[in-house]
Amino acid sequence: MGAIHLYLVRHGESVDNVANLYAGSRDAPLTSHGVLQARRLGAHLATRTESARVSHVFASNLQRAVRTAEAIRDAVSQTPRPPSPTGERGSKDEGGAASSSAPGDGIPVVQLPELREKHFGTGEGQKIGAAAGERHVGAEGQDAMRVRATRFVEEYLAPLLACVDGGEGEESIVVVAHGIILGVLARVLQSGGEFGTVSSRADDRPSLAWSNTGFVEMVISPSASPGSAAAKWPNLSSQTVAVNCTDHLQGLRKTRGGIGSAKFDDKQKTLSAFFVPTGKKRKHGDNA
Repeated sequence: MGAIHLYLVRHGESVDNVANLYAGSRDAPLTSHGVLQARRLGAHLATRTESARVSHVFASNLQRAVRTAEAIRDAVSQTPRPPSPTGERGSKDEGGAASSSAPGDGIPVVQLPELREKHFGTGEGQKIGAAAGERHVGAEGQDAMRVRATRFVEEYLAPLLACVDGGEGEESIVVVAHGIILGVLARVLQSGGEFGTVSSRADDRPSLAWSNTGFVEMVISPSASPGSAAAKWPNLSSQTVAVNCTDHLQGLRKTRGGIGSAKFDDKQKTLSAFFVPTGKKRKHGDNA
C-alpha cells in the first residue's frame, strides 16, 4: 500500500458539553445538534476519502464517540469499497473489543476502552471552572493516558501501518474519541520514537485542539530516506496535513428553543426527511 490517511476525530456535541461539565468517562449522549454535526462530518469524509477509502473505524466505547463513528461509517459505506489490503480487523474476540456493524457495509466500528476520555476523578460531572484551582482527587494522569494511547497504537494501528510498503493504493483509518485523549494519542504518534520522519505545519506544532467533530489528518507514507533506526517505523514518515478541520460545519446552525441542545431522540426525523421521495431515502441521511 502507498499510504494511510489517519483521521483523529472528536465526537459531536454532547449534553455534557452544553452543560459545561467535566464529561470524562461519563456516558453522555449526543445532542440533536451533535448528531447533525456527525452526519455532516460523515458526508464530508465520504467525499474526502474517495481516493483513499475508509477501511477501519475505531472509537471510544462511550456512546458520544460510538454514535459519531457510526454516522461516519454509514456515510462512507454508501459507496462501494475495493478489497482492503490491510484486511478486516475488529471482531469482538480481539482483546475484548466490542464492535458494531450495519448490515452489508463490512466496516465494523471497533469500540475500545483505550480511547475513552480522561477520568476526572472527583471532578466527573462537575461544572468546569466552578472552583478555580481545585484538584480532582483520583483524576487520571498523563502517564496513564499515554499507556492507553500507546497500547492502542501497538495493538490496533501497528498491524495496519505495517502494510505501508510503497505499493499501490491508499486507505483511510478513522479514530473517534475525545479531546484530551486524542491530544495524548497525537503526541504519541508524533514522538521521535514512532516514525522515521515526522512533519507538520510550523504553526500547528505547539498544540493540537479539537472542536466537536473537528479532525486532525495525518498521512503515513514511505520515507524518501530512512530516519532513525531506533524508531518503530524508520522507513515511514508521518505528515500532519489538517488540524481541527471543521469545514463540514460551515453554514450549520443550532436549532433554537433548546431543541438543538437537547438529547437526541432516535425517533426524531429531520424536516428534510419528509420531502425526500421514498425510493431515495437514506437510512441516516440529513441535509441540514
